[in-house]
Amino acid sequence: MWGIIATWRMAYEGIEKASGMLKEGGDAGDAIEEAVKAVEDFPYYKSVGYGGLPNEEMEVELDAAYMDGDTLDIGAVAAIKDFANPVSIARRLSKEPVNNLLVGEGAEKFAHKEGFERKNMLTDRAKIHYNNRKKEIAQTEIKPYAGHDTVGMVCLDSHGKMTSATSTSGLFMKRKGRVGDSPISGSGFYVDSKVGGASATGLGEDVMKGCVSYEIVRLMKEGMHPQEACEKAVAMFDKELKERRGKAGDMSLIAMNNKGEWGVATNIEGFSFAVATENEAPVVYLTKNVDGKCVHEVASQEWLDDYMRTRTAPLKEL
Repeated sequence: MWGIIATWRMAYEGIEKASGMLKEGGDAGDAIEEAVKAVEDFPYYKSVGYGGLPNEEMEVELDAAYMDGDTLDIGAVAAIKDFANPVSIARRLSKEPVNNLLVGEGAEKFAHKEGFERKNMLTDRAKIHYNNRKKEIAQTEIKPYAGHDTVGMVCLDSHGKMTSATSTSGLFMKRKGRVGDSPISGSGFYVDSKVGGASATGLGEDVMKGCVSYEIVRLMKEGMHPQEACEKAVAMFDKELKERRGKAGDMSLIAMNNKGEWGVATNIEGFSFAVATENEAPVVYLTKNVDGKCVHEVASQEWLDDYMRTRTAPLKEL
């Protein structure tokens, strides 16, 4: 059995590419890296990679991570600027015996020495988003931070190896140097080839409070199906945050076990994800939470067409 699952519709083309590799017996590390890179390279996805939305100083700072479920090796970068594919840098760091999580200038120096591609990641389209948001904040009570869709993935290859990876530009107009859950092991991602893996998207500051990705893997290790594990972890922590703090931020988690079974849970409306397995062609699902149970429906062609139309529509400055 092989399979790959990812947060959000934006991962679909990457999932398609990875499924082709996995079908031919490809490695879970290679497949997941290529799948994430497809998202990072597409300029119309404004929360990951090239075209990602900038921080409050109009700089694009990127976070990414990679984990090997066979060895438990982890590599991650945070607040890195001007490099094209942070997930590839993270994977390279996972090969190091130490210094596996690098931030800011340190991450950039490592990437430069290793020959990774330098690239100005701030697009004209992202500048328009930034300038429009500045004007909206000045005119209304709109919050600056709206928009934080991480791409997170879990992959299983036909040899039983599992991997997980994440990539994001983080909160729109975040403070310089802010780091969310995405490059933090156990929070934004976790994978163990003996069990399975999970990955998160949402408000990193809240996901980190519960190490939700690790919790899902722990529940799967106890014998839970990925769907049950996702629902239990998300529901319990959502409830915990509301009891202690009066509110809970967005949390959406995807998971896959070492049998290729998958699960998804969310505490928001409108969450989408993409999945492909040996038994299921690449597909996009929409998820809604109904009384604590998450119901998945295949996205209609109308929804898919509208998704791309809205994201690629021309922008005008306000």
